[in-house]
Amino acid sequence: MRTIPRLLVAALSFTVSVPLSAQSTTPPPSADELIARYLKTVGGAEKVQSIKSLRRAGKYRGSGGFEAIYIQENKRPDLVREEFVLQGMTAVNAWDGKTGWKIDPFAGKKDAEPLSEDEMRSILIDADFDEPMVDYAKKGNKVAFGGMDQVEGTDVYKLNVTLKNGDSRTYYLDTDSYVPIKIDDKRTIRGSEQEIETILGDYKAVDGYFIPFSIEYGPKGVQDKGKINWEKVEANVTLDDLRFKKPENK
Repeated sequence: MRTIPRLLVAALSFTVSVPLSAQSTTPPPSADELIARYLKTVGGAEKVQSIKSLRRAGKYRGSGGFEAIYIQENKRPDLVREEFVLQGMTAVNAWDGKTGWKIDPFAGKKDAEPLSEDEMRSILIDADFDEPMVDYAKKGNKVAFGGMDQVEGTDVYKLNVTLKNGDSRTYYLDTDSYVPIKIDDKRTIRGSEQEIETILGDYKAVDGYFIPFSIEYGPKGVQDKGKINWEKVEANVTLDDLRFKKPENK
């Protein structure tokens, strides 16, 4: 069974778990109610908005057992920079609010170049500081309650999000804590549908803001997924906007 740490659940005494057996007599929460409970769980809307930047650093473990250093920096409203360090080389993916770019030395490229269509879809999700379900209407997204389900024996609420680009994302929210323990993404790239599954866990507080420190992701149905474990997460660090800008090629 995949569960949220009991310390977090105990600290959230305001939550009310709705077991599957009670569905027939208990009205299901609306999508907006679930989002409000999620925000309250992770620290409250005011605390969340007070976090202006995040810097996460940890290890990425891929199939075959290889390991790399992975760093993600986010800054409001929607800036993100991701670094992948392996064998003395550093690959970069970034979005500066208008342009997505990358440097891929593993492909023998030292100059910055535009992200592919698939990479752009991923980076825009990563750039969303508060998740696509938060303030969804302002972002052009649509949200609907998707019923109840189970994830490895844990009761969950499903929250279906349709992004403004037409892609979809389903959050599986733990009924005790209201934080997502699983996310399914569906994307259509050049007419072909892709399904990505993400498993979230090990939620911890960073300056009063609860975030997952363990992330597993990969194509749906594939057992050997990539895994990220954050070892250090800092809130409200100083990040110059130039870190996210595409560098001039020499």
